[in-house]
Amino acid sequence: MDFPRLQLTILATVLLIADVVFLDTQMINTQALILVTMLCLIWQLCWILPYTFLFPKEVKTSTEFNADNQLSIITSNVLTPNRNAEALIQLVNKHKPDVLVTLESDQWWENKLKILETDMPYSIKCPLDNLYGMHVFSRLPLGEQEICYLVEKDVPSIHATLTLRTGDHIRVHFLHPAPPSPTENAESAERDAELVIVARSVAESDQPVIVTGDLNDVAWSATTRLFRKISGLLDPRVGRGAFNTFHVDYSLLRWPLDHLFHSRHFTLQNIQRLPSIGSDHFPLLTRLSFTPSQSTNQEGIKAGACEHEWAKAVSAEQKVSKNDVPKPGEAP
Repeated sequence: MDFPRLQLTILATVLLIADVVFLDTQMINTQALILVTMLCLIWQLCWILPYTFLFPKEVKTSTEFNADNQLSIITSNVLTPNRNAEALIQLVNKHKPDVLVTLESDQWWENKLKILETDMPYSIKCPLDNLYGMHVFSRLPLGEQEICYLVEKDVPSIHATLTLRTGDHIRVHFLHPAPPSPTENAESAERDAELVIVARSVAESDQPVIVTGDLNDVAWSATTRLFRKISGLLDPRVGRGAFNTFHVDYSLLRWPLDHLFHSRHFTLQNIQRLPSIGSDHFPLLTRLSFTPSQSTNQEGIKAGACEHEWAKAVSAEQKVSKNDVPKPGEAP
């Protein structure tokens, strides 16, 4: 029930207006209904309000425009059966991101996107036919590359070090954990465990970090908040909007499933949802500035003792630990 909070907020608002307009507000039953509806509305707003312009920005807007310290990333779940590769290629040619990460990309997609290697010569490829293939194409050097299967043997994640034009090294993690669904996982335990593994691996690290991908979880969920608390990473959408990327075909049923989180070393140039490429997800474009001098001026949400215990329990359930994400130079 984390997913439809935005829809429930709209429904509660409409119901509250209808209560006042059409019912006798002098009646006890009406007053009780209005009270309950208001409480429901307030509860939902507590979760989604951070992803509106009414909330303070968690990540500062960049005031530096030095091209050398900028980093742009397109995150795109391409949908394996989708065969409109040209639409994605056109977006890449138009926006010229430093990094493109594709989710659900198989060998067909790899062959079609090979044309990008002229301008994006660095790549990590993991083509799969099970909806969990991944590819990374980059204009910037990628080192210490690892393809890992952190929780499930057929669900990969990609980990690497990215070298900026300034020579600084960024640790990047590209994720696409399996969602809870009747056809895949009965519960969200596997997805939650992968998020916790990565969160614990980057916690208290002084190294610049970026985590992006289709996390199959909404931005305001308890598990995504746990990831942010444990990892200490920031969410550039807070105070700016939800940037709902799924589902392309249903405007009233859209959620922010594609994410980018980063350490305090970055400020935000801009973030935008790009046009459809024929997938069920919109691509997400994020432009960051590497501004470590601003790191002390930005702070995310902190984990308490209960969140740390919860994270340990999630990890223990899947028999994994924070050491399961390879550190730079380690073998998977």
